[in-house]
Amino acid sequence: MKRRERYHFDARHDPFLGGRTLSPIQHKLNEIIFGVDTFAGRLFDIVLLIAIMISVLTVMLESVHDLQVRYGQIFFIIEWVLTILFTIEYLLRLSCVAKPLRYATSFFGMVDLLSILPTFVALAIPGSQSLLVIRALRLLRVFRVLKIAHCMKEANYLWIAFRATQSKILVFLVVVMTIILLMGSAMYLIEGPTNGFTSIPKSVYWSIVTMTTVGYGDIAPQTVLGQSLAAVAMILGYGIIIVPTGVFSVEIVAASRASKHLDMPCTNCDLHQHETDAIFCKHCGEKLPRAARKFELSRQNES
Repeated sequence: MKRRERYHFDARHDPFLGGRTLSPIQHKLNEIIFGVDTFAGRLFDIVLLIAIMISVLTVMLESVHDLQVRYGQIFFIIEWVLTILFTIEYLLRLSCVAKPLRYATSFFGMVDLLSILPTFVALAIPGSQSLLVIRALRLLRVFRVLKIAHCMKEANYLWIAFRATQSKILVFLVVVMTIILLMGSAMYLIEGPTNGFTSIPKSVYWSIVTMTTVGYGDIAPQTVLGQSLAAVAMILGYGIIIVPTGVFSVEIVAASRASKHLDMPCTNCDLHQHETDAIFCKHCGEKLPRAARKFELSRQNES
């Protein structure tokens, strides 16, 4: 009985439950690798984050020609040592979860795999190791280590806002692309090849650059009519930027407000949405059920 208690597995660490039966050693590995409540678990994640930062910095410095010539061999050794360590870590993650395939196909599972593949691919395709910067995505685990996972709730607001506005933004993009195409075609007719607008695609490129307020200056209209059209495109560009920003911002505010309400029915008028600190129904004044309020608060905190 004592032995079973000693190797008791906290299921909260493993997000991939319901699969194979894990041994006590696998339970312990899972607690260290996926958990952050123990000293060993936090130490493991901190060391992992430091290794990821060293790896990303190495890839960046390796792209500098002078440093590559001088320290290329050192970069090569560091890259392979870290890749081997990350490969071992990836295999350990697969070995200590109940559903290895589910972990392998999850977001972090795919990132973990993609973070080690470029080094091996570089053996056949030179230069592929530059893709190792994808390891920077693994730094997202810092939210777990620093126990600020509640920040992911804020990120969820962005996702909710995106889903709510995707149809509006799609329509907006279609309208913008139509305007860009019309302006590019008009500029091609006005300026022509003599002023650098050699084709409609080239003119559409100018229209995109102008309306996005980038303005490279590699192509510029020379005639008065062309410059007038360019001025209209620039003004439209500033106006266009405001539209998606405003739509998206409204949805973010709406998503954050919705999360501040409790979905519990009033026993008198059956109104469901109430403020988190509400004790009485805002519609009829009936006292809200205390048990339902506690349940909703606990459910929101868990989510």
